[in-house]
Amino acid sequence: MTELQPNNVVDAIGLELSHEPVAAAQSVTGDPRTGAAELTVFQGVEVGVWEMTPGVATDTEVDEIFVVLSGSATIEFADATGALHVGPGDVVRLAAGAETVWTVTETLRKVYLTG
Repeated sequence: MTELQPNNVVDAIGLELSHEPVAAAQSVTGDPRTGAAELTVFQGVEVGVWEMTPGVATDTEVDEIFVVLSGSATIEFADATGALHVGPGDVVRLAAGAETVWTVTETLRKVYLTG
């Protein structure tokens, strides 16, 4: 486990992540895999790195803010919310309970914050 200590640094782009297949019930097409590493909890907020390889998968979101480090994806919502096309440098906020479909075209890596 990589842990971000006070007055320290973690290479979020180069961090090795162990990947697992997306659960069959969530995998739509392709063979998407995800990996994650929780880095720290800061004032009650979990901070970590997550990535997904190319493919399509569904999810039910938690309250989250993330910054895309690399890759690209489209996030579609079950409600009337318009699709988000995300890539490096984008800052995204997702609402708890949002039902989404993630179409990852290039392995997407993000730093996330969630309560």
